[in-house]
Amino acid sequence: MKNRRHYYLLKTQFLGFRYSGWQKQPGQKTVEGMLSKTLRYILPDRKLKILGVGRTDAKVSALSYAFELFIEGDALEAPIELKRRLNQNLPPDIRITDLQVLDKHFNIIQNGTLKEYVYLFSFGEKNHPYCAPFMANILDSLDIEAMKEAAVLYEGTHDFSSYTARMRKNAKSVRHIERCYITENALLTANFFPDHSYALHIKGEGFMRYQVRMIMGALILLGKGELTRSDIKKSLGKNATTPITFIAPGSGLHLNKLEFI
Repeated sequence: MKNRRHYYLLKTQFLGFRYSGWQKQPGQKTVEGMLSKTLRYILPDRKLKILGVGRTDAKVSALSYAFELFIEGDALEAPIELKRRLNQNLPPDIRITDLQVLDKHFNIIQNGTLKEYVYLFSFGEKNHPYCAPFMANILDSLDIEAMKEAAVLYEGTHDFSSYTARMRKNAKSVRHIERCYITENALLTANFFPDHSYALHIKGEGFMRYQVRMIMGALILLGKGELTRSDIKKSLGKNATTPITFIAPGSGLHLNKLEFI
């Protein structure tokens, strides 16, 4: 008789600074690898696997992330106990915030999601070293008002072929961005943060690899006077003539909100 499979949705938060991204990679410390290792320690006799809602790059953090847990055999008698034991055994930079029982019709990849990323950054003076896991520090002077005005150019439906690395054959480069704006940082605070720091907020249904970091990179180049608004407009198209050459550091990027639709 075929074993029955059971499905669980686990919501989590993690600080990505010491990880090489979400996805397991040989010889690398990853968030998925750490979760898999911990689950196998807690449930040593169970056949299981996990599937994340998406990949995150090295050093990228998440205030709202989710993964699906598949377990063969009997259902968990007390799912809430698994949440407690995970938090008891995971390192302090990964936390499980919720655990839900699912049915077989849920698919974490095929079920649509809205994601809001926030990129934290400061500029000018060098930051306190403790800021490094949370925000990018651009030592050059930036025209923040020009960056704010240019950020809204990314809203709407555009071809983002210039905003990804190693475009795969048949990859979907036309994406829709609901909101894109820069404001004062109100997401995270600390007494060692600079007096002024900023946040790029960007919300959409799906993003390509490096897309948000390259959008931030283009805005930083604009703030430094190395790109213009016209360059940004010309970069948004299949036959774009303006290459985006700067990928903003991963440590400033946070997956802030995740909504299943």
